[in-house]
Amino acid sequence: MADTNAPSPAAAVDAAAPLIERAKLFGNPSRAAGTLSPDGKWLSWIAPRDGVLNIWIAPSAGLTDAKPVTAETVRPIREHLWAPDSRSVLYIQDKGGDENFLLYGVDIATGVETNLTPFENTRVMLVGSSVTIKDRILIGLNNRDPHWHDIHSLDLNSGALTELIRGDGFAGFLADDTLTLRLAVGPNEAGGMDYFRVVDGVVEDEPIASAGLEDALTTSPAGFTTDGKTLYWIDSRGRNTAALIAQDVASGDSVIVAEDARADIGGVLSDPKTGVIQAYSVDYLTTEWTAIDLGIGEDLAFLEARLPGKIAVTSRTEADDKWTVAHDAVTASPAVYLYDRTAKTLDQLYVSRPELDGAPLVAMHAREIPARDGLTLVSYLSLPPGSDMDGDGRPDSPLPMVLLVHGGPWARDAYGYNPYHQWLANRGYAVLSVNFRGSTGFGKAFISAADLQWGRKMHDDLLDAVAWAEQQGIALPGGTAIMGGSYGGYATLAGLAFTPDIFACGVDIVGPSNLETLLATIPPYWEAARQQFHQRMGNPETPDGLTMLKERSPLHKAGDIRKPLLIGQGANDPRVNQAESDQIVTAMKAHGIPVTYVLFPDEGHGFARPENNIAFNAIAENFLQACLGGRAEPIGGTVKASSAEIPEGAAFTPGLEAALK
Repeated sequence: MADTNAPSPAAAVDAAAPLIERAKLFGNPSRAAGTLSPDGKWLSWIAPRDGVLNIWIAPSAGLTDAKPVTAETVRPIREHLWAPDSRSVLYIQDKGGDENFLLYGVDIATGVETNLTPFENTRVMLVGSSVTIKDRILIGLNNRDPHWHDIHSLDLNSGALTELIRGDGFAGFLADDTLTLRLAVGPNEAGGMDYFRVVDGVVEDEPIASAGLEDALTTSPAGFTTDGKTLYWIDSRGRNTAALIAQDVASGDSVIVAEDARADIGGVLSDPKTGVIQAYSVDYLTTEWTAIDLGIGEDLAFLEARLPGKIAVTSRTEADDKWTVAHDAVTASPAVYLYDRTAKTLDQLYVSRPELDGAPLVAMHAREIPARDGLTLVSYLSLPPGSDMDGDGRPDSPLPMVLLVHGGPWARDAYGYNPYHQWLANRGYAVLSVNFRGSTGFGKAFISAADLQWGRKMHDDLLDAVAWAEQQGIALPGGTAIMGGSYGGYATLAGLAFTPDIFACGVDIVGPSNLETLLATIPPYWEAARQQFHQRMGNPETPDGLTMLKERSPLHKAGDIRKPLLIGQGANDPRVNQAESDQIVTAMKAHGIPVTYVLFPDEGHGFARPENNIAFNAIAENFLQACLGGRAEPIGGTVKASSAEIPEGAAFTPGLEAALK
């Protein structure tokens, strides 16, 4: 019997650390995405303007004369890039999360903003840019046929669009530095991709290379050198993990530049003038950089000695004399530095969230967890402040835990500063993120082990991680909540429906409940991946495949759910339609099972507006407090400040009804 006089885990955390305000973790950053213009004259970044993230610029000498160059008033701008001629800043933006991203440009000299792709129901795709042709780029547009992207040359200064080739049947194209299309990529019946030579704007009939299903997610062309003589590949054909390959275009001969038996080759650093790859990274437990070029090796050593943790070179000038370097210290807010390669100086440009200075941020521990069939699951664990006095990555006593499941599922969790880990650990929970089978980065065999295993072996991996955490004295037996977005939302629904006794509660964010309807409503521009979805998830066009998809759909087991559930959904989500959440809420109501449903009418696949993200997390932490007994900041006015609607179950989350009044 439990000792009712013993302090709760949350009480121990409360004594050790103050509550970090949600807004400090999930509100607008002070600055983000710092980037140098190619000519080195300008710095740009994203920062709030009247409360909404916009693009700012300043002379590269410093940030003193900064000014905003965009005036978005509703939806935050989340990424941007410089035109090759440094005359304009480019960004993409959608409407309300519909993922119909259009391309905009802002002329630095005049301040005039232009919609460079003024079409409706269109999603732009960036195809190619050049270091020698500075006033044009190649883009793909699906305004003619929503399934396929036609490739156009875009004059960045006049806005003129010239169609080069139609994209019918092709997943993408690759161009060289002359902006000449050289390679076309098309899906094949095996669920993989074929690679075709493009000659004089015409795609040849026979492929020059092919990848089957097992290599489809770990093989792709990575770009030409500036002279067009070498084509780089990230390639797993004939091996398990993806290697970096250099192919001589004239002879077709290939050499292995780099490979690692533990994980795929990840990022690369390339000479901005020649395109020759100078360094590469491998991300197994953490990110490790290896230099090929001696000079780059000296630069990386200089940076790593001064910036312990995780670094990423985010931009380089044409002259390659200055870099922007992102630094992730894990237990501090990310920062961006300006590195002068000639003077060997490193100056901090900004800290993204200075309000976190002095906050009780916690370490992240990389762990290898064994699955029941022998696979190794690379995972990441964070513990509440004060719970691990000797710092060995194991709490002094078991804690309530949140299993935080990533989306995709063909994606991965990684080591570094994670606001969700910090938030949940600060609330008193152990937080565990698991790279279950199907996660990318660990070789093709690890991905293929998930084929046709939605709701089965992929779910078993999550159960094995919970069992491991309990055996290690990390998690309280029966005291784990499951939470995640997209596939992580599916895993949450599967956890509560298929294994109703394992998890204490669940938080599903934009998760599919019915795999049959999910596949029937994928965005049209995902058409090239349809065959791969069918072979990895189940083919709804065959009787056996349709039966499998129904069996693996939590909707059809909604009546078995016995634990509290919170659902968050964007009304404009093109990937996981609102119907995915609506239908399981309806099914639970029909069975008399309580569920809290939060709907955002101005969001898509996830919550981009900070007001909405903060509101949902306010509801979530009060929901988790009732379930797991951790700490929570009151909901307060967060819901009223957002667009949130509560179609169902406000009474089932403490404080929510009061927040709506």
